[in-house]
Amino acid sequence: MANISLQNISKQYDYKAILQDVSLHIEDNERVAIVGRNGAGKSTLLKILSGELESDCGTRILEGDLELKHLIQKPHFKAGQTTKEAIIEALSEQNFARERYFAVGKLLENSPEDKVLLAEYARLTNFLDHHNAWDLESKIKQVLETFELEELQNRYVNLLSGGEQKRVALACLLLHKPDILLLDEPTNHLDVQMVEFLEEMLLRGNFTLAFISHDRYFIDKVATRVVEVENGKIRSFRGGYGDYLRQKEALLLSLAKSHETLLKHLKAEEEWLARGVRARVKRNEGRKERIMEMRKMAKVNPSIIRKMTLELERERKNFNQTEGINRKKMLFEAKDLCKEIEGKMLVRNFSARILQGDKIAIVGRNGAGKSTLLKILLGSVAPSSGSIECGEAKIGYFDQHREMLDDSKDLLETFCPFGGEHIEVRGKSMHIFGYLKNFLFPKEFLDKKIGALSGGEKNRVALALLFTKAYDCLILDEPTNDLDIPTINILEEYLQSFEGAILFVSHDRYFVDKIAKCLYVFKGNGEIVESHRSFSEYLEIQSELREYAALELECKQDSITQKQESPKETQKKTKLSYHQKRLLEILPQEIASLETELKALENLLYNGVLSMQELQEKSLEFEEKKALCDAKILQYLELEEKKASL
Repeated sequence: MANISLQNISKQYDYKAILQDVSLHIEDNERVAIVGRNGAGKSTLLKILSGELESDCGTRILEGDLELKHLIQKPHFKAGQTTKEAIIEALSEQNFARERYFAVGKLLENSPEDKVLLAEYARLTNFLDHHNAWDLESKIKQVLETFELEELQNRYVNLLSGGEQKRVALACLLLHKPDILLLDEPTNHLDVQMVEFLEEMLLRGNFTLAFISHDRYFIDKVATRVVEVENGKIRSFRGGYGDYLRQKEALLLSLAKSHETLLKHLKAEEEWLARGVRARVKRNEGRKERIMEMRKMAKVNPSIIRKMTLELERERKNFNQTEGINRKKMLFEAKDLCKEIEGKMLVRNFSARILQGDKIAIVGRNGAGKSTLLKILLGSVAPSSGSIECGEAKIGYFDQHREMLDDSKDLLETFCPFGGEHIEVRGKSMHIFGYLKNFLFPKEFLDKKIGALSGGEKNRVALALLFTKAYDCLILDEPTNDLDIPTINILEEYLQSFEGAILFVSHDRYFVDKIAKCLYVFKGNGEIVESHRSFSEYLEIQSELREYAALELECKQDSITQKQESPKETQKKTKLSYHQKRLLEILPQEIASLETELKALENLLYNGVLSMQELQEKSLEFEEKKALCDAKILQYLELEEKKASL
């Protein structure tokens, strides 16, 4: 059982109490999302859970001999270490266990009744089985492929991009297969495809998990409970992000009217999410129905798959040009833009018009060239060929590195460089504190140096500074990175009311869905396609296209197989026999019974009470039963698939 508890924990930095008498218990297979404002104590709570940070008072209880691993927000690697070397190092414990296993085996040849050696042998066997660490070379190869790191395996990790480093860190962490996994902003800097892969891996692996994230779709899909850190206390809400919003709203309704503004924002967020979730569920159900229907139709007419694929590709683009092209002010016009860097084509023959009021998200994999396209539009990077024409427009730019900020200045100097306490906010005079309060800054922050702020707080300052000016167009590069959910809500509200054009790069699916009316999708090798679908719809269509491709391949393979079989054999495949129907009924009970026997054998092998001969006999019995169980599971899955295809 992977249980961990904190009892009556408190933590204070200088004069600020971060956590005050909080208790938290995480059950086996729970997936707990930790949310709250930047600086509320989320990372502190996670570090105390991991044991890296001592609390001022209270107790941390880790039940049993559990392995716990922690992914920090910004992973650290040794200088001069390649990606493959980092992964090999992550496997050092498993490699040592494997070497020790063989060494103990040799010692037992001379002392077959040594109970200490027998117990260690059983423990090492169990450890290597649990971590699937018998063939480490194959495991390294599999990890490099799974996390798409083959091309990076000989590059120095500390010179990789933030997203690439995060992928290496996740690969190293998940190699351990820990009992409890702690993740601090695991989706930061990851592209959408890798976030979706991580979601599936965490759900499939049945991890006991606590994580901090601002990715609301990720929280909604992965979390079984949301823990909110606020004013030194924690409060638990069962379910994902949507459940959290509903329960939080009910809580605020019972409190004083001072929460009216927060309640209004929360209600709007809940309604937006509910609409999106209902739409996604409906689309997903429709997609499954279409796939099942096509499986039947394809057996009679395989060309139907190609026809549906072409129709779906047209639907994915869904160009909407009902509005006259000259009705709005033209801000940018790109003609046949190409950009190549070090032999890699990032932008190929891209042409587009960006008009006043357009809300465009630039999406795609890390390293595809998204930020490069922004810089070409800004004029800071020249295209390899093609032309870019800019209209008369005042442009506001927000970059990932916050270059507009000076770490040596405090907030008051940043916003009022010529003195005083009032600023011009799009032509309107406002007191600096009144304005910064909208971005969740308390009054005591006014004399705080920019350099002393956290990454998320710096992002808030940069955004607040950006929104003081009047612009025709905002260009934003990963604006939600390092922001907490309340700040992202503020950013979304500003952008939704902004009347100019917005171009932004983001991997945050929820944020893109709320803001963008159009997508520029980097497909790879410089190809950019335009779509007027929501980002979630676009990704679901992509998923359906992949299923069509797999179905088309399956049909081709079936066709080849059928040609090789006799007509009688082909006829037999068209329906389940009585014996197959009977197997579908009895196999689940047989599998469950075998799994119970395997668990009992595993406990017996691990206890270290068996003699060498008994250990060998029980190990052989375990392997035989495991092979039988695996064969029955495979047989059951094949029958289920055949039944579904009829």
